[in-house]
Amino acid sequence: MSATPDDLLKVPLNDLHIALGARMVPFAGYSMPVQYPEGLMAEHKHTRSAAGLFDVSHMGQLRLVGPDAAAAFESLIPVDVIDLGVGKQRYGLLLNDAGGIIDDLMFFKKSANELFVIVNGACKVGDIAHIQAKIGSRCQVIPMPEFALLALQGPQAVIALSRLAPGVEKLVFMTGGSFTVDTGAQKIDVFLTRSGYTGEDGFEISVHASQATALAQALLAQPEVKPIGLGARNSLRLEAGLPLYGNDIDSTTTPVEAGLQWAIQKVRRAGGARAGGFPGADRILAQLAGEPDSVTRKRVGLKALTRVPVREHVELQNLAGERIGEVTSGLLGPTIDQPIAMAYVPPNLAALGSQLNAMVRGKPVAMEVVATPFVPTHYFRG
Repeated sequence: MSATPDDLLKVPLNDLHIALGARMVPFAGYSMPVQYPEGLMAEHKHTRSAAGLFDVSHMGQLRLVGPDAAAAFESLIPVDVIDLGVGKQRYGLLLNDAGGIIDDLMFFKKSANELFVIVNGACKVGDIAHIQAKIGSRCQVIPMPEFALLALQGPQAVIALSRLAPGVEKLVFMTGGSFTVDTGAQKIDVFLTRSGYTGEDGFEISVHASQATALAQALLAQPEVKPIGLGARNSLRLEAGLPLYGNDIDSTTTPVEAGLQWAIQKVRRAGGARAGGFPGADRILAQLAGEPDSVTRKRVGLKALTRVPVREHVELQNLAGERIGEVTSGLLGPTIDQPIAMAYVPPNLAALGSQLNAMVRGKPVAMEVVATPFVPTHYFRG
């Protein structure tokens, strides 16, 4: 059964979204803004050229605390947690015993004894339970439901935020810290990182729910900033070649199949100082080593050779007319004005330039495998 309005949880900014004219939709059990009156296309382009404010308070936030927290968390993900420097953030993958992706996440080392973790909204209940069950005896697992999360994204995000929180401009991509935002009416303590999900420069800002509306209003008062909904968030992340959990990655896909092996540092790979030791390690290390038949599909970027949009779940065929998979994400990319998509295809069709067809309403639409991101990223690295 689909959720009714009464079943949906309200994010802290719910009243503000409604006041701004947002169209609200069910998403991950929450009532969330999909777009505002200017519409998805305008919101997308504004984020690419200026700064957009996203409410992502449905995401899960938690702390892992204790002297064994880093080592404990490293036992769950194929990523180097122990050697990550204090003040830095990293992308991680929570795995099941078959090497499938339970969720993708971000984690930040606040101190030698504390990690801050952000997980996907639709997965957070299961993620937190999984983490608690696996490593709750080794460190404190502290959920943070009383905190909201805002994302300020775009090339002018740093201009807008540094007016209110001087010093944020000194951060580089995947670093962060605690700051005080001065709205004029009040001072708001936040924890933020210079990161995001759009391919643009920007920040993700954790703030107590009781101060989320005041913070959002202060940011929206900056001339560069407009509110942006889930619709544009999806089109921006797809142009950036970033997978969406539940569409492009799930518990049946491994990091190697998903093209996320870059997230596995050498220290966790064969021959590394802490090789393996994570769920599904045997399978994933075999895939990384290129063992025959260990990888049967790969995630690729696709561009249509016509202007027919290709949506998720559309069947893909090889040029002989045989089914080879389906589109996992797809739309008309607003920045490049061309249909783009992601999908899993057999390895022999994953090379750049490979040709295949998407079957849209029974008619073949020619597609070509291309490199991602579809739009160059603009992360600030100093």
